Amino acid sequence: TVSAPDDDPYLWLEDIEGARATAWADAESAKTRDAILTPAPLQDRDTLAGLLDRPDKLPMIGRRGQYVYNFWQDATNPRGLYRRTSLGAFKSDAPVWDVILDVDALATADSEDWVWQAPVVAPDDSGRVMICLSRGGSDARVQREFDLTTCRFVAGGFVLPEAKGNVVWWDRDTLLVASSVGGDAFVTTSGYARTIRRWHRGTALADAPVIFEVEATHMSCGVDVDRAATPPTLWFIDVIGFYDIAGYRGALDGTRTRIELPTDVQWEVHRGWLFARPRKPWTLPTGTIARDQVVVFALDAFERGNRYFTTLFQPTDRCVLVGWTLGNGTITLSILDNLASRFECWTPDDGRWRKSELAGLPASGVTHVWRLDNEEHTSNGDLLALSQDPLTPPTLSLIEAGRAPVVLKQAPRNFDATGLVVQQFEAIAADGERIPYTVTGPAGAPTGDAPVYMRGYGGFQVSERPYYNTTAGKFWLERGGTTVVTNIRGGGEFGVRWHDAGRREKKITSHDDFAAIASDLVKHGITRPDRIAAEGGSNGGILISNMLTRYPERFGALFCTIPLIDMRRYAKLLAGASWIAEYGDPEKPEDWAYLQRYSAYHNVETGKAYPPILIATTRKDDRVHPGHARKFAAKLQALGYAQAHYFESPTGGHGYGKDTKERATFSMLGLTFLARSIGWDGAKAS
Repeated sequence: TVSAPDDDPYLWLEDIEGARATAWADAESAKTRDAILTPAPLQDRDTLAGLLDRPDKLPMIGRRGQYVYNFWQDATNPRGLYRRTSLGAFKSDAPVWDVILDVDALATADSEDWVWQAPVVAPDDSGRVMICLSRGGSDARVQREFDLTTCRFVAGGFVLPEAKGNVVWWDRDTLLVASSVGGDAFVTTSGYARTIRRWHRGTALADAPVIFEVEATHMSCGVDVDRAATPPTLWFIDVIGFYDIAGYRGALDGTRTRIELPTDVQWEVHRGWLFARPRKPWTLPTGTIARDQVVVFALDAFERGNRYFTTLFQPTDRCVLVGWTLGNGTITLSILDNLASRFECWTPDDGRWRKSELAGLPASGVTHVWRLDNEEHTSNGDLLALSQDPLTPPTLSLIEAGRAPVVLKQAPRNFDATGLVVQQFEAIAADGERIPYTVTGPAGAPTGDAPVYMRGYGGFQVSERPYYNTTAGKFWLERGGTTVVTNIRGGGEFGVRWHDAGRREKKITSHDDFAAIASDLVKHGITRPDRIAAEGGSNGGILISNMLTRYPERFGALFCTIPLIDMRRYAKLLAGASWIAEYGDPEKPEDWAYLQRYSAYHNVETGKAYPPILIATTRKDDRVHPGHARKFAAKLQALGYAQAHYFESPTGGHGYGKDTKERATFSMLGLTFLARSIGWDGAKAS
């Protein structure tokens, strides 16, 4: 039977830094760590940390002006170095990097647990940036003005106190601040910025005038400056909910005009063009635009009421857009065609739009393409492409306008892939839908008892792809195991249709899909239920907790990370209110009626044959409250489940750790637990 929704004896575990709650979390974490991280797993952890820190790993770059910039972490610099070099030097085998900021040295000097966040660069040639740093990896961050010329923080410069939010430069002496700092009047119920303030150099933030404001119940607000326009155009954004926004062309005095788009439309403006993609059919006098269709309007004409558009992309059930990048007047569309990547470039030409295909990229595996330049208005059209598959490490290529891709760097091979193959399968869900998944494992006839490591997410229109995974590759595949990447509904693999089929009251469908894949693995003779180990994090934590309560007979072990679990209280905890569009509002009886069906916290029962589970989170996660994981573990243990284990990293934010060692510890705890729980000694298997 389902527990009464508000009968919760474990609310005290929601006190994140409370003495009683942290004492419980620390004691449980120590027990888990001591039981799992015996000498062999500790050696594996150190091996993994070494692989993630190896000096020849692939550095990612973005260009600003004459330099390409990179953030680099390794064993010597665990917090990282912000550095730069020229593109020409980067192309060489051993580029010389100019270190701009040593975050380890800064943390020592400041006596702070600083974790790097992306900088915000001024639009002119002043070399000013706002350096963003969080304590312990949380989403909230401190922002401080820095000079890229002198490589020093600016004395008396802009400093934004710790908060969730961001800034945009208007000019060298003016910031547009979207930050929750300042009290209740500046924060939404989701914990994000409610206002845009115009902050002029030499004045106090408290005196900065509010030039845009949204309702407190909305998710957040944002601001952007289109510098490709002449003069630059200011845009205010009202983020009503996760999938609904309203946009306004604005001015520095706060005056604004609404751009007349349905709130469900994803849109972007570039060089006088308005690109749009609706989530629902959008009927205009000039025709109906289907969901996921990509169209372009002339912006000035649209604002005058003209609704003529050009279609750039028309989706089908299994061919959808997953993103776009803009630069130098061209929009590059990233398309998934039955899970295979392809790319189209569209450029205006005398009033018409001309299409070209990006050639020379791998037809299989996973490829992402994006603009080399960090800013649209400075882009010359150069693109970067990153290609990989489960057995092939990532390759970074440069695509200059009109030219074939040129390889810049390739990541090293971190595990032995000899004798391994990648295969695509489809499970048939209860409603007849075909659910794809990718299996990587030993070639040859299936054994029927393969140790399977299975991952899933199924939410927020996020597409799961078969990437090169060093951790699973080295410590699961190389030792004879099999991995599975799932494409369950709720994700974005087949567009809005696929997402909506696993959202709100249909979220439970995404869980059914995952369970169907587990059964399909058995049907294909690959494995048996007690040899399937599954992991999921965040929204995937709801998934894994439901495999425990709804499909325990299909799994041998579960690893539930940084999870949402208590669907009665989730909207009251940290950023939870921002996800009501994904899950529903538990305060509404009609929503709670379906939410309680997949609120695993309320559905655990005594006397069930649940598989072993490790529930893990981080104390510095200020996005998904650690109380979800704490309470679920405590309740399971109180109900008599000795195989419910708990681990909490003291830092790390909404992830597995703030640095390589923490991430390696978190990952090896999980993989070792899963392998042992399904009765697999991976070391012997190798």
